[in-house]
Amino acid sequence: MSSITLAVRDTSTMLRRNLLHARRYPSLTLNLLLTPIMLLLLFVYVFGDVMSAGMGGADRSAYIAYLVPGLLLMTIGSTTIGTAVSVSNDMTEGIIARFRTMAIHRGSVITGHVIGSVLQSVISVVLVGAVGAAIGFRSTDATALEWLAALGLLTLFALALTWIAVGMGMVSPNAEAASNNAVPLIFLPLISSAFVPIDAMPGWFQPIAEYQPFTPAIETLRGLLLGTEIGHNGWLALGWCLALTALGYFWSKAVYNRDPK
Repeated sequence: MSSITLAVRDTSTMLRRNLLHARRYPSLTLNLLLTPIMLLLLFVYVFGDVMSAGMGGADRSAYIAYLVPGLLLMTIGSTTIGTAVSVSNDMTEGIIARFRTMAIHRGSVITGHVIGSVLQSVISVVLVGAVGAAIGFRSTDATALEWLAALGLLTLFALALTWIAVGMGMVSPNAEAASNNAVPLIFLPLISSAFVPIDAMPGWFQPIAEYQPFTPAIETLRGLLLGTEIGHNGWLALGWCLALTALGYFWSKAVYNRDPK
């Protein structure tokens, strides 16, 4: 078989392995998925009326429309923490050393983790989106092309954060450290435009919220789903995704190819 055929075959095997792990041990994924769902319900039913009034809405429906796009991207950040933990377990429990001695494509182990994580992120986004739709989120102004672009953005963002999570997992000495190292993937959405507009934040805090990867991605997704202006956020979101993907890829590859101590 050609090297490409071998790579595809071995990557498929590693993907099945990771999906089986996720199916047999669903507690980690479910716990991470509960975070954005609980935040969605909390901000809608506890703070929704107040937040909607502050944004000029007559009821909480205006705030639901504003909130859901940010929570969808936060779901991706939350889900990829499980990837960091899974990769760290592989690195510290000896299975990677075993894989190094086997006649398999060297990059298939990492690629299997990445593809599996992206699939789990997309499924998690669909579940959180379903919860959002159940409590009143509607995207009636989005065309089929805008929905397709929104799905592409979510998938690309999941790919970017997954590669970063893989790098975090590889450099972590244990699963607990991997989970702690990946905390920024949940923390950054909290200080973005996911919950309140940047203009409503204190002046000294606005640059922190604006110049980070989540805010342009959130504003782009919000524009695609709600028909609002995207402006330059689309290009910024695409740039962040490509930059984070490249950083995570080369970081993970360098660590994985490092000779074991």
